[in-house]
Amino acid sequence: MPVRTGKHIEPVGLRELFGRAHQIHDLALPLAPAIAGLQRILVVILARLTGLDQPGTSVQEWNQRRTDLLNTRSGLDPAGIDAYFDQYTWDAFDVERPWMQDASLADQCRTPSGINALIMGRPSGDSLCWFEPDTDTDPAPAPTDQALWHLMINHYYGNPGRLTPRTAGGTASGQGSAGPLRGTLSFHPLGRTVLETLALGLPPLTDDENTAVDACPWEEAAPPDPLAPLPPVTWPGRLLTGRSRHAVLLVPGADGTTVTDAYLTWATQQPRLEATDPYLAYRTDPKAPVETRRVPRLAETGRSVWRDLDALLLAGEENSAGPRPTAFTTLNDLPAGVRDALRVRVIGFDQDVGMVKNRLWYSALTPPIWNWAQENDPDTARRIRDCCTIAEQLGDLLGKVAGRAWKEITSPPAATARPHKPGAKNPAWSARARAAYWPQAEATFWRLIHDTPDAPVRPAFAADAVRALRTVSAASLSQHARAGEVLAAAIATLLRDPTITRTSRRPHKAPV
Repeated sequence: MPVRTGKHIEPVGLRELFGRAHQIHDLALPLAPAIAGLQRILVVILARLTGLDQPGTSVQEWNQRRTDLLNTRSGLDPAGIDAYFDQYTWDAFDVERPWMQDASLADQCRTPSGINALIMGRPSGDSLCWFEPDTDTDPAPAPTDQALWHLMINHYYGNPGRLTPRTAGGTASGQGSAGPLRGTLSFHPLGRTVLETLALGLPPLTDDENTAVDACPWEEAAPPDPLAPLPPVTWPGRLLTGRSRHAVLLVPGADGTTVTDAYLTWATQQPRLEATDPYLAYRTDPKAPVETRRVPRLAETGRSVWRDLDALLLAGEENSAGPRPTAFTTLNDLPAGVRDALRVRVIGFDQDVGMVKNRLWYSALTPPIWNWAQENDPDTARRIRDCCTIAEQLGDLLGKVAGRAWKEITSPPAATARPHKPGAKNPAWSARARAAYWPQAEATFWRLIHDTPDAPVRPAFAADAVRALRTVSAASLSQHARAGEVLAAAIATLLRDPTITRTSRRPHKAPV
């Protein structure tokens, strides 16, 4: 995998990565969802190497051992690294136990899936070729390192629906279900070195009684049985590395430097087990059925990272956005230098959760923000909450007001107007107005946090909303007779503060 030290990028293997984790600054994989999957794997390996996965450890002892790890300058014990890696197979093309793969697919699948099915973004089957010239009739081999990145993406974000048919025992099927992170938004603490990043990302200690039998896929005594009941989601190995719904097998080229084909199919037909991923922010939908009421925050291509800062910095009842990702619940007592430098890497993959539709993946880095957490600076944390909440309210109101104004300006007179069809698409102004609003709102957000921390919040975002509405409606003022009147009413709605109660004045009556 590529890693970065300063401005220098070089490829390293897992063993070397942990040997130099205190010197390497960051991972440098160019595919954001591959980083999300790899980081979960690396966090578990760090827990194994440091004993921070041991059941029966008290919370105080666990926190102290992690603090000692964050303060170390000598890195991890080389003998311990070798002892762990010598126990297991790390060969992507091993005949019996290829890493994170299932060798039995070569016998249980009649035909391979094709290398294009493995590589996210390539057209496969009868799908159209939009961005790459690769087709199933002329597939290009993938370099082995890149194939491994996509191997991890499929394990964590894999498509549901039709896959390569697999026959295991008496079960024959070509249907699979979505990967455990599909469509989600991940938040990862980011330190100054890989060692800090992984130590900060350790999920909080659990008292799960099954932790003693916790195992990662490469640590299991035997390859996975696709027909067996799923084992408990134990901490931290199975929670972070053992919930894949897909089975993969790579077919190497002649010299092992490329992958020429792949099998991609279902790993289990059992219902998925409930689990809380420590890097996802969950919210509760009171309108949904009880079994689906708690859902992770989904990735949205057009959503900036600052709009989700309240989900990280606020804790307890003041966090209306929902509880923090659990990986952030243990970051209150960090060494000063670590806390001052802590940033957050945000990784999203905008996908249809229940359909085979992948839109775009993305990543972003926040500035150092943990000094603003509620435990460290409650006033700034509440200020961020207020800014995020009011910005969202104005953004939603702008979409409604702009859509209603567009209809009133462009609709025919009431006597000849056609009734509005239920389910009709949003008018053009709604999307355009929001697209103009959010970049302005981001600049306003940071100004309200840094430059004018005492300024009123709502008027600032309302001004952005009015400016966005004026931008998208400018051409209509000279084209439609009623445009000025309608836009004036829309602007008045945006500027009106709903928290101010207006009471009607009644004329004073003299006593009889």
